[in-house]
Amino acid sequence: MKIKDIKIFVSNPGRNFVTVKIITDNGVYGLGDATLNGRELAVVAYLEEHIIPCLIGKDPHQIEDIWQYLYKGCYWRRGPITMTAISGIDMALWDIKGKVANLPVYQLLGGKSREKIKVYGHANGQNIDETLDNLGHLVDEGYKAVRLQCAIPGLDGTYGTLDGKKDYYELQSNRPLPPEQLWDTSEYLNFIPQLFQKAREKYGMDIELLHDVHSRLTPIEAARLGKTLEPYNLLFLEDCVTAENQSGYQQVRQHTTTPLAVGEIFNTIWDAKELLENQWIDYIRTAVTHAGGITAMRRIADFAAIYHVRTAPHGPPDISPIGHAAHAHLNSWTPNFGIQEFIGFGGAPLNEVFKHPLVFENGHLLINDKPGLGVDFDEKAAKKYSYKKSYLPISRLRDGTLWNW
Repeated sequence: MKIKDIKIFVSNPGRNFVTVKIITDNGVYGLGDATLNGRELAVVAYLEEHIIPCLIGKDPHQIEDIWQYLYKGCYWRRGPITMTAISGIDMALWDIKGKVANLPVYQLLGGKSREKIKVYGHANGQNIDETLDNLGHLVDEGYKAVRLQCAIPGLDGTYGTLDGKKDYYELQSNRPLPPEQLWDTSEYLNFIPQLFQKAREKYGMDIELLHDVHSRLTPIEAARLGKTLEPYNLLFLEDCVTAENQSGYQQVRQHTTTPLAVGEIFNTIWDAKELLENQWIDYIRTAVTHAGGITAMRRIADFAAIYHVRTAPHGPPDISPIGHAAHAHLNSWTPNFGIQEFIGFGGAPLNEVFKHPLVFENGHLLINDKPGLGVDFDEKAAKKYSYKKSYLPISRLRDGTLWNW
């Protein structure tokens, strides 16, 4: 069996998605997700100009060799564009292998470590009352773990709330440049503990709560926040500090027992090496779409397990159902799986383009036994939803200094 053709589809059934379809000479095909939010077309160009010509005629079963070929063979290793492109190819190859073997991908990885996949949802709001009302709705739906994000008084468009807008396209309002949002660390640090205090007062300690800082604090500021939140027993505090300097998490770890999670923008295991081997974090949040696909995620999970770190893959709405299905297969297998971020199954356009094997039930995802990843992609439907250029926002301090969004 040989790779006969590779097609790339860019569609927007609610969000922009880059879908990879690898077609073999015997008619079996595999699907992969190569979406990089805000830089989608850069990945498309990388795939079309630099990867596809190199793979035609190769044996799709040689997943490991192809992964090494794309990673080591380009010399300019790592980075979000390269690794997202590799991720899309890798997922599609695993999908093919599963279809040929007539087995779901999790069986190819070694079988299930669990029968269901614990997930957490998002409760956002423009104020504390709205956030807690949304938390209540998720609890009623069966969620056992929920991330809380709330607009900070005096700041428009706090991360996770979109300033009352429904999506990033509306937030951008047809402007040619990224939208800008104001940030004030002092106001944030003074406000967020109030949110979790009132959440615990209203819902008690049974529901697991999480919070995403989105890398906006220095290590000592993050340490202060973690210490302040200790009475509210968070499942984890996410992205409290930028991780380019991994030792920043050492400082946070020394000052708080609040569990720490990071990794959604990591591209390789090297981004997390010091964090894992020094046990500075508790959850690694690398995503199958951005960290090299299933092949690389399996290595990261095994390395993390040595240091008592659990996986908690990134699961935003800009990962397509193909990527979410790949996470589900990995999560089913991963012995040290912790929890999966889950934002629901999307609206009618998304479910028209992608048919997936996942079911939500009582705070968990269930996956069926369809061969491969179990996802179908409707090319004709995808053509109805054209790519729509959009940027993620940027943040500035009150004096105009550019800050981490």
